[in-house]
Amino acid sequence: MTAAADFPSTPASIAAARRFVARQLAAMHGMAKDDLDEVTLMVSELATNSVRHAGTAYRVAVYQIGNCVRIEVSDTGGGQARLRTPGPRDPHGRGLQIVSALADAWGVDDGSGSPGKTTWFTYRVKVPRSDTADRRPF
Repeated sequence: MTAAADFPSTPASIAAARRFVARQLAAMHGMAKDDLDEVTLMVSELATNSVRHAGTAYRVAVYQIGNCVRIEVSDTGGGQARLRTPGPRDPHGRGLQIVSALADAWGVDDGSGSPGKTTWFTYRVKVPRSDTADRRPF
């Protein structure tokens, strides 16, 4: 599966990008809800970064390779995506920390001489569990 869609630099586009990715991944046989939730959370973080920091339209691409997905969010804005270390009272700066914690790998490809960048992550889909597997009392 390979799919891509373009989004405007508006706050409403962030939810639209999440829905787009969720629709694409719904076609993946056996993707558990937890996997889908983690992937769409990371998409939200990268789309938010494009809207907040790049201020340009952006493209979201979804690739499936076996039991892995690769998501790319590309924009034409300046700046470089980087991990931050916000303090406990800082309201922003945790997006790439979330991606780093949940993704199997992530990175940033610069525009190779043209403005913009692509921030990407890969995520290995876990083996789905039955409803009764590994249940433990609290």
